[in-house]
Amino acid sequence: MTVTDGIDPSARPTGTGCADCDAAGGWWFHLRRCAQCGHIGCCDSSPGRHATAHWKSTGHPLVQSFEPGEPWFWDYGTNELYESGPELAPPAEHPADQPAPGPADRVPQDWRKLLQ
Repeated sequence: MTVTDGIDPSARPTGTGCADCDAAGGWWFHLRRCAQCGHIGCCDSSPGRHATAHWKSTGHPLVQSFEPGEPWFWDYGTNELYESGPELAPPAEHPADQPAPGPADRVPQDWRKLLQ
């Protein structure tokens, strides 16, 4: 199943990491990219859950994984997974040398215990 509504393929990612975690000095587990505006937020396993917060504040329900090798989309509004969708403006994933969780200098040693 593919998805196309609510997606702006020309919207570029806002950065290589979670914009909200970066602003607050936090860390993330995995990253999600808003398919409508390009906002990069952290996943629901991350302490901040910023991708979901972005959806709730903007009404942009569709995200694509921003992890290497994960082209899927998720619709927060319907709780549906889409294996594919339109190609979004590059880059399609965070840099390969960027660790998950990340950024490396802000991830606590007990990070596994802190996942949601």
